[in-house]
Amino acid sequence: MRLSGVVIFSIASLCLAGCTSTSGVDALQVPSSETTSSVVRPPAPVASVSAADAAPDFAQEEATEQTVAMATPEPAESIEPPAELALVAPKRLARAAPMPAEPVQRYRFRDAKPINFGKASPRHLAVHGVDVSRWQGNVNWGKLRAQGANFAYIKATDGGDHLDPMFKKNWRNADAAGLKRGAYHFFYWCRTAGEQADWFIRNVPRVEGALPPVIDVEWNGESSCKRRPSRQKVLEKMQVFMDKLERHYGQRPIIYTAPDFYRDNLRGAFLDYPFWLRAVAQHPSKVYPGRKWVFWQYSGSGLSHGVRGRIDLNVFHGDERAWRNWVGGRQMVAEAE
Repeated sequence: MRLSGVVIFSIASLCLAGCTSTSGVDALQVPSSETTSSVVRPPAPVASVSAADAAPDFAQEEATEQTVAMATPEPAESIEPPAELALVAPKRLARAAPMPAEPVQRYRFRDAKPINFGKASPRHLAVHGVDVSRWQGNVNWGKLRAQGANFAYIKATDGGDHLDPMFKKNWRNADAAGLKRGAYHFFYWCRTAGEQADWFIRNVPRVEGALPPVIDVEWNGESSCKRRPSRQKVLEKMQVFMDKLERHYGQRPIIYTAPDFYRDNLRGAFLDYPFWLRAVAQHPSKVYPGRKWVFWQYSGSGLSHGVRGRIDLNVFHGDERAWRNWVGGRQMVAEAE
């Protein structure tokens, strides 16, 4: 049967209307740009810097100082994220072979306030290093290395929103000078552990060959946070922070502490964690009896041509062979002496 022209025109008009309508079934298949609170979106990428300014191992994380230092707005009341929203734990960093350490430079530092440790002198240990922050200013890493700095722990973050303004520069230049480098976080007792771990992870790149991250726990009378939690709360917060870092970096964090904080909170705790102990008047065996340790901070008054003013001096607990094994991934906690 043949259709009249009017009928044919009417059918064609209906077809065109259906193709251009946004209320049909096809319109439901268009992906929405909306997000809900139940969806965790990755953070927006940070601005990149030129190849001349970025070190090769910073290719993914490097950004301008201003961009990285900007804090993420914090909620009115912070809580630890539930397990399903936590950062995905990456696999441990794969190593085809142990990472070789640079040749060990012998100790040639001076000390403005030398201590006679007797037979327990740190000079009898082979591998010395330093820790630095913004207060050392512009460090000449080449001179520091030549005077005996084989490793450096570099202040990265504290709390949940502060980035040391010299961290990026120190991180790059220490590596370029041949030092083994690691980053440390100063723990702030008025912020949640999860927030602080996320802030550290945001600012400290995960790179092959870096030393394990450090959590610096101590009582700081100059801090704006005057809170001193109970021992149980201290240990809980530390565990949350360290677990997050270990999942992300594939390395068990090192605990740095001082005598008073250790006495109040850490005796008998975290026996399977490596420790970095401050003891500037006596050997660690006297100040922290029975505690195993990897690093000893033996002076806060070191002198070097690489910095103006004073610098903290540290030593590794072991000989050159133990050092090479440790930085090569075969990390063991040294026995207490």
